[in-house]
Amino acid sequence: MTLSQKAFSLLQYPLPHHAISRLTGQFAQCDNPWVKNTLIKAFIKQFNVDMSEALEPDPTAYATFNDFFTRALKDDARPFGAGILSPADGTLSQYGRLQAGQLVQAKGHTYSAQTLLGGDSILAEEFLKGSFATVYLSPSDYHRVHMPVTGTLREMIYVPGRLFSVNQATAAYVPGLFARNERLVCIFDTEHGAMAMVLVGAMIVAAIETVWSGQVTPLSGHPQRMQFGQPIVLEKGAEMGRFKLGSTVVMCFAKPVDFADFKPEIKVQMGQSVGHIDTPILL
Repeated sequence: MTLSQKAFSLLQYPLPHHAISRLTGQFAQCDNPWVKNTLIKAFIKQFNVDMSEALEPDPTAYATFNDFFTRALKDDARPFGAGILSPADGTLSQYGRLQAGQLVQAKGHTYSAQTLLGGDSILAEEFLKGSFATVYLSPSDYHRVHMPVTGTLREMIYVPGRLFSVNQATAAYVPGLFARNERLVCIFDTEHGAMAMVLVGAMIVAAIETVWSGQVTPLSGHPQRMQFGQPIVLEKGAEMGRFKLGSTVVMCFAKPVDFADFKPEIKVQMGQSVGHIDTPILL
């Protein structure tokens, strides 16, 4: 890590994370045509956003910057592969088997599944022999999150926390980053056993939404567990949530996953095959 990356990480500790993020959210929700069009056009230029993939390619057609940021893609923009799909466009930063209940955050840094999932030891036990994958969404990426496999929602857990940046520099320096940031834990039952989709908040992420409950964060400063009266079944590849400004998705599977042989920090797209459940052969 360079000195500048270390300084960037250290400077985040005293910042009022939530106040900065909520203020950013107000600007992102502004519907004044001059303000929102200026922001959108500057963002497209800065991050080289490919609007030809968008269902609505005209930047000025969006009501707010948030609407632009969470824009839908054309139906054929992301073909689905076989096996387990990437839930989002982004960087596959870490993946592999859980080791003694620990996930890898970055080189030299691990954190526990129990802490990530909100402190529930019984829930965490379901994933002790499983696998995980972490996808970081950069500002230029498509920011809707989709299902890697078909699943039925069991429960949703809101876990309060800080809002550190989740880029590579911060992940390499801030211990337990993904388990200390505000996050939304969505537990699904699938044909392969339990699956957790953890949507991690970050600096200037104004909100996290799901397709079944709308905007969820920000909530009050204590954990909340939510269950829903009727079964919520989401098919493989279906949208399950979105970030209003970028962040990270951590997937946890109860069963071991045979991941493709990816290079570290490789770019992936939503719908791309990243692996398959490693099913033992019975003799």
